[in-house]
Amino acid sequence: MPANKPELYTCLSPSLLDLYDVEKSIVVIIDVLRATSTIATALHHGAKAVIPVDSVAACIRIGKQIDSITAGERDGQIAEGLEYGNSPFEYPREFINGKTLVLTTTNGTRLLQMALDNNAKAIITGSFPNLSAVCDYLTAQKQHVILGCAAWKNRINIEDSLFAGAVINRIGKHFSINCDSSQMATTLYNDAKDDLFQFMKLKNASHYKRLSAFGLEKDIQYCLTEDIANATVVYEAGKLLSK
Repeated sequence: MPANKPELYTCLSPSLLDLYDVEKSIVVIIDVLRATSTIATALHHGAKAVIPVDSVAACIRIGKQIDSITAGERDGQIAEGLEYGNSPFEYPREFINGKTLVLTTTNGTRLLQMALDNNAKAIITGSFPNLSAVCDYLTAQKQHVILGCAAWKNRINIEDSLFAGAVINRIGKHFSINCDSSQMATTLYNDAKDDLFQFMKLKNASHYKRLSAFGLEKDIQYCLTEDIANATVVYEAGKLLSK
């Protein structure tokens, strides 16, 4: 490939992030089920901003300091002490428009904090609901990219890997890719793309099992649907904003 193409890597777990050159890269935070899908949805529906925090205590504290909605989950359920959870269906336009959401999740907000701590050149969030916006942004920026999978408590998961593969499938030709995890993600996506939900179900994906046990199949289907909340979600000065 031509040397002038920016490089793209896929980091399949937060525990692997220190293997990549974060300072020189745009890091895409991927937490398909459900943080980044919910963030895209809230901003697409007119939220003023989403403030991601890595602890329930911080979420509650900030919620008291500013006029906001405090929300988040731990292990797939609403975290104790918070008002709302991590389902995209909790944030319709008539509820979230013009409001600030303070959000903490098991995996996604933790990975975002790690990217910050490692001085990422830029941070955006990605999910199937805003797939096109992510691809358009990355193509336009012409910078090195790390597709950062939030995984599940550092364990690689299928859905975040699928999203990385979907991004590469669309825009990989614009990048220099010498990364086996990117090739693996692309192969996985090409096997699954005809019906992502059925693929997750048939493969007995751990997060499918976890959320379906709570009766959240509708959430899973939404989070695997492309371009239904097509916001470009960019991290700036402590906030996730729609650009």
